[in-house]
Amino acid sequence: MVAPIGLFYGSTTGNTAHVAERISQLAGPGLVDLHDIADSALAGLDDYPCLIFGISTWDFGEQQLDWQDLWPALDSLDLHGRRCALFGLGDQLGYGDWYLDAMGLLHQRLQAAGACIVGAWPNSADYDFNASLALNDRGDCFVGLALDEDSQRSDTDQRLACWLPQVLAAFGLSG
Repeated sequence: MVAPIGLFYGSTTGNTAHVAERISQLAGPGLVDLHDIADSALAGLDDYPCLIFGISTWDFGEQQLDWQDLWPALDSLDLHGRRCALFGLGDQLGYGDWYLDAMGLLHQRLQAAGACIVGAWPNSADYDFNASLALNDRGDCFVGLALDEDSQRSDTDQRLACWLPQVLAAFGLSG
């Protein structure tokens, strides 16, 4: 049986995979099916009424390698009426001019495919970066959960604990 949420992620160092696993654990049994896009690409995406996407930003605003390989396939997605959430990983101190740019670029592709994006996250004083494509038009929120496993790993669990219930509620689910 397919869970109500499909979580699709790419992970090079294991950080994004770890966050995806934590989301699945926190959501509770039977709510999230994990899909490492290195193994399955976007296969099965149409089976889920709700989707979560995890992506990290590499170097100077680039997508994680597995996402780069799938990038052209995103243009053919039809996500009209589908609720989607995003989480992104980046290094705000080492790459502060491109913090979470990959999440911002993925957000643009998903919106163009008709997705209803939920799970915006406040751009608070807890973050220290120069620029990001992952900010909304007002600059007060990221388009998804903003995580930095390089310099703020200790904040990840608390951020997940605050973000995930909001996403589940927007999905019409509870964990």
